[in-house]
Amino acid sequence: MGVVIESSVWVPTSFVYIFIFLSCFFSLSLFPFYLSKHAPTKSPPFSDHPTFASPLRFQRYFLLLYSLASVLEGLWSVYGEFELVYYGITKEDTVTFMLIGFGAALFVGSSLGLLSDLIGRKKSCLVFYIFHLVVGIWKRITSSPSFWVANVCLSLATSIFSFSFETWAVVEHDKGHRQDLLNETFWLMTFFESAALIGSQVISNWMVGGNLEKEIACPSTAAIFTAIVGISCISRVYGASPQSVTFKEYKVSFYSYILCDRRIWLLACAQACLHFSIVVFWILWAPTLVADGREVYLGFMYPCVLGARMLGSTLFPWFINAPLRTEDCLVYAFIIQGLLLSIIAFDYQEIGALVTQYFLFHACIGLILPSLARLRTMYVPNELRGGMISLSLAPANAAILFILMQRGYYRTVENSEVIAFAAVGLFAAAGCMYVLKRLGKQPYQNWHKL
Repeated sequence: MGVVIESSVWVPTSFVYIFIFLSCFFSLSLFPFYLSKHAPTKSPPFSDHPTFASPLRFQRYFLLLYSLASVLEGLWSVYGEFELVYYGITKEDTVTFMLIGFGAALFVGSSLGLLSDLIGRKKSCLVFYIFHLVVGIWKRITSSPSFWVANVCLSLATSIFSFSFETWAVVEHDKGHRQDLLNETFWLMTFFESAALIGSQVISNWMVGGNLEKEIACPSTAAIFTAIVGISCISRVYGASPQSVTFKEYKVSFYSYILCDRRIWLLACAQACLHFSIVVFWILWAPTLVADGREVYLGFMYPCVLGARMLGSTLFPWFINAPLRTEDCLVYAFIIQGLLLSIIAFDYQEIGALVTQYFLFHACIGLILPSLARLRTMYVPNELRGGMISLSLAPANAAILFILMQRGYYRTVENSEVIAFAAVGLFAAAGCMYVLKRLGKQPYQNWHKL
């Protein structure tokens, strides 16, 4: 007599999506009332006062360009893994392509921020779109694309994405505009990026459809169209400021203001630890969920974690207007993230519990990203911001390369050990923020102009 084993597929309930939507809605709706009672001297964050028409117009154009860039990043992250499976790429080859990509980000991408500071931030954003346009055309015209070429271009584009748009926004907002508008831009960048990543998943699923043979190249077409729109928009909006600094002057300033400042080292360390933990999460989140053979629809999970990041970003304006220093907020957020990853690494959880921890982890990311950007505005000169961000990611990329080799090739570490290592990094980031608070200025002073 045979035994029939019924398998059930776990999917999040509709209540999860409703909760995320309502939480974001109430967080955004109630904040102006909170601000009017606790900070009556500040202008409302969403006001369209005619005095600030120009900076608000730039903010809208910038968020449009940033959303288009996020859609491009999301298209390849969602569609890329499916494309590898479609063309029959083995797991070993996939690890090799990842090593090539992170190697390019480490050895070439680390210097792109320095180059961006010299040639201009707008040009760097333009190069980002050009990379995606080249990859889209390459995949469209070739029946069996060379994935290592695409991985190198996309990794360099991701490196540019990590610093170019933020530095461009800071430089434009620093032209005599109000500081709270820049803080608003920081959390809106995280909010729109997460929404655009969800949108890229919808676009990919809609374009691929059911006929894989005919529609496998459709996401590449979407990437080409989006990149062309981005190039057209960025070529028309706001001319770049002339770059008068020479490489010799830049090198001297970078050494004096970045390499010789302990506070910048602490900020860079925290940024590297956060970047490493995010990459580890996206590499291992699916294997962690299905480790014991459980069936999960990851396509339904993806919007949940990104929705949590959107919710976390809406909490940022609440915290910066509360009697709490940014460093204190980051200390608590990093500790919570470290504890969550520690539980995931060493304690077996049901899928519901794991999803809850993923949700909280990404909510913390949504709060941490704009908070770190705000601290960089306080401590890092604008003229050196791109170089500082790109170099701060170099240790994280080196650690990722090491982990991929040890886990992907030599099998000397387990997934739980990798996640635990990321948790240790987050605890170290919390320590960096605690020390930064003790070294920081009281009260805050913006001294980021050379």
